[in-house]
Amino acid sequence: KKETSSPNTQNNGSNSADTTTNSNSSVLINNLDCSTKTITGTLKKGENASDVSFTIKYFGGNGKNYSTQTINSTGVSGLTAKLNIGNLNNGDGFLNYTITGTPTTDGKATFAINFGGKSCSISLDVASSTQDPQSGYGPDIKDIEGNTYKTVSIGEQVWMAENLKVTQYNDGSIIPNVTQNTTWENTLSGAWCYINNTPPTNTKYGKLYNWYVIDKATNGNKNVCPTGWHVPDTNEWNTLFDNLGGFFIAGGNLKEIGTTNWQSPNAGATNISLFTALPGGMRRYTGPFVEFGKQGFWWSSTPIEDIYGTKRSHYINLYESNTTALTINYDYKGAMSIRCIKD
Repeated sequence: KKETSSPNTQNNGSNSADTTTNSNSSVLINNLDCSTKTITGTLKKGENASDVSFTIKYFGGNGKNYSTQTINSTGVSGLTAKLNIGNLNNGDGFLNYTITGTPTTDGKATFAINFGGKSCSISLDVASSTQDPQSGYGPDIKDIEGNTYKTVSIGEQVWMAENLKVTQYNDGSIIPNVTQNTTWENTLSGAWCYINNTPPTNTKYGKLYNWYVIDKATNGNKNVCPTGWHVPDTNEWNTLFDNLGGFFIAGGNLKEIGTTNWQSPNAGATNISLFTALPGGMRRYTGPFVEFGKQGFWWSSTPIEDIYGTKRSHYINLYESNTTALTINYDYKGAMSIRCIKD
């Protein structure tokens, strides 16, 4: 007997037509996690999105095919998130959405995700268009001594694109220059030094500062950054990493390209952020200088206590050998670079 079958009216994933919700009702997941999104690239008002995407995780997929999905942004309009046709894992996996279009304003572009019977929302920062469209940089700023710094918008944050060089707080109070190792180790107040105690390094790399320069309890509630700017805390650093694809790849997107200043291989350096991170090394709490040319170190303003109750502070570490941006902690007496972020 010849078998016959009726047409399958259910979308089995071969339909590539864009839809605002998943059209295959057999595609099911147990949960959808928008809180641990990974973002690649940045969005700017009035500029066409290029190489911008986000990835979210799903749990308990049932292995079914799913069709293409497109979602228009709300809040900041003009953008579309597209999920291409694919196949769920039997279990956990990831969904990657590519962003196209041109954001009409700055602010947050929100995408309502509805997939496999679960929903959540993703918000992406759209930077203002105050940056020079030719150079990519915003307006320069000056510190109390007249040193000039480039600035750059990354997401909703505005950062210095160069390391701090000042020798005073922004109220004019002097910060001592300490050169001798023994004196450095015994200093319990704000101090700065040139890298390797070599003044010519200041032009490119700026100065190194101990954490007492940042600690308002020690320095009398002073601010080392220009007025309207401050030393970023760990949450602000983490936001920067999120805006540049997550800490596994953000280091590459922050580092200056090439091996003129970074030692080879300077792995994955793109500097798409224009942050232009340089390997200024650090000064240990006992005084010696280390890792110049190989690693970059920047203070966070966030203090912590280690497992022994010792007071320390977070710092950010970039490497010549990989693209990670790590948050570690160190003794207040150590000396590292400082980048300021706009209030």
